[in-house]
Amino acid sequence: MKNIIRMVNILLAVCMLFPSCGRKSNLASDDTLPDTTVEVKDTTAEDTTAEDTTAEDTTAEDTTEADTTVVVPNDGKVHVDSIKLDKYTVTVKVGESDMPWVTMLPENAPDKSEIWKSSDTKIATVNTYGKITGVSEGECTVTVTSADNENVSATVKVTVKGAVKEVTYIDGILIANKTYALPADYNPGVDAQANNALNEMINAAKTEGVILRMISGFRSYSTQNTLYNNYVARDGKAEADRYSARPGHSEHQTGLAFDLNSLEQSFENTKEGKWLAENCWKYGFIIRYPKGKESVTGYMFEPWHVRYLGKDVAKKVYESGKCLEEYLGITSVYEN
Repeated sequence: MKNIIRMVNILLAVCMLFPSCGRKSNLASDDTLPDTTVEVKDTTAEDTTAEDTTAEDTTAEDTTEADTTVVVPNDGKVHVDSIKLDKYTVTVKVGESDMPWVTMLPENAPDKSEIWKSSDTKIATVNTYGKITGVSEGECTVTVTSADNENVSATVKVTVKGAVKEVTYIDGILIANKTYALPADYNPGVDAQANNALNEMINAAKTEGVILRMISGFRSYSTQNTLYNNYVARDGKAEADRYSARPGHSEHQTGLAFDLNSLEQSFENTKEGKWLAENCWKYGFIIRYPKGKESVTGYMFEPWHVRYLGKDVAKKVYESGKCLEEYLGITSVYEN
């Protein structure tokens, strides 16, 4: 009992030392505490705003990333996730073709099948291998999509120009090279005068113990088209362009060009090759694609390929030491 009385006395003494103890009315009328409370609320509001801004920015960034990310099936298999092309623009004439080369990545993706589609088949068509062919003048797009992953594709801008309608003569010489094309329907056959000159040269060579024989003469546009595309399929376009003309650009279509004996550069060192290089001008011919002139003619050295110009012009070109492009001051470069 004494202990209880002692505790009560202690509590009474404490309350006398601290008068505000347990008096709620004094807390309610205090100006400082309510102001502090308001400030806390303002700070909280600011924090909330900051949190909202951060959330919005993060969402925006995430959305941007999602837009540029290719969706790849999540099934544990390797799928195509990107397509690269060697060209994204193609320019062809009506009736001509071009084919972009496709690389699908990653390299270890097992299914690299391609799906090709033209936006306007009245302008240009495309086959299952990506060969684009001009149909009429205009512009369109051609798209290649991965058969393995429809979310992956690449687009080619296609421009189709009008077909060649006329042949080109420069200084009276019919020109067919990478700059100057022949119409698709230009179909003269072997030129009679050139053929007579060829026979004259073959007979003259024979009297000197040299045997020359013609292995290729006139070729139509369609024949050259087939031949060229076979070379492209075998060796690729860049390499094929070094030794084979695109359709409409072949000298063989003029009926004035002939390939003799062999299609190997080693022909240069044979008895027949040496005789041809030294004497063909006498019969109206030139070696059309001379050694060391690939950057000018557009074609690698062909010691077997002769072009008929007539005796007077052939002699002038031969004595100049120039190829035909240099002699005439013209170019031989494809547009694309």
